[in-house]
Amino acid sequence: MERMQTIQFEGKAGRIDCALDWPDETQPVKGWVLLLHPHPLHGGARNNKVITTMSRAATQQGLMVVRPDFRGVGLSEGSFDNGHGETWDMFELVQQFQDQFADIAQGHFLLGGFSFGTSVAAQLYQLLTQSGLRTPQHLVLAGCAVERFRFVEQLQVPAQTYLIHGADDDVVPVVEGMDFAQTHDLALTLIPQAGHFFHGKLIVLRELVAAQWQWGMQQPA
Repeated sequence: MERMQTIQFEGKAGRIDCALDWPDETQPVKGWVLLLHPHPLHGGARNNKVITTMSRAATQQGLMVVRPDFRGVGLSEGSFDNGHGETWDMFELVQQFQDQFADIAQGHFLLGGFSFGTSVAAQLYQLLTQSGLRTPQHLVLAGCAVERFRFVEQLQVPAQTYLIHGADDDVVPVVEGMDFAQTHDLALTLIPQAGHFFHGKLIVLRELVAAQWQWGMQQPA
């Protein structure tokens, strides 16, 4: 049976309150996924349906998932910082997770985000790269809004980055995802008749993301 617990890490603004989603205890934990939620000032939190759907897709692949609440959300301390402070908080979280869960951290390391969380995820990848630390094997970005909150000057994402977007997204228009895909020479998967929050399409989203987590685990660490 899969299970969830809570844990706290320390970010630049204080406590980062997180949910840990564990895979079924009958199978070994193959690694971990950091999943980042949508905009905190618009109701975004770690229990967002898109994030929990992406998490379910990961635990079914034998991966542990860390779902933090960004600063100012739930029990996490601090206040909204337009993606800048949130990204540095996640940088701290990654290092602390690797220290506290060394055995799991030696396995696969994957990264995902939804909407605002895509910007934090992409920039976190860049910061990890620049710092010479281990980087995720694969990125999954849903409802890509990276450029809206970007603060790093030169952003590079890996060729293994997977972009998925609702064809009828009225919050982050498809053209925004297309522009990001073109800039970084990536493909973009569209789910027909899906809005920003993928209402009525979460099963489709889960299956597509599950395939990506599985594929990501096959990439070099």
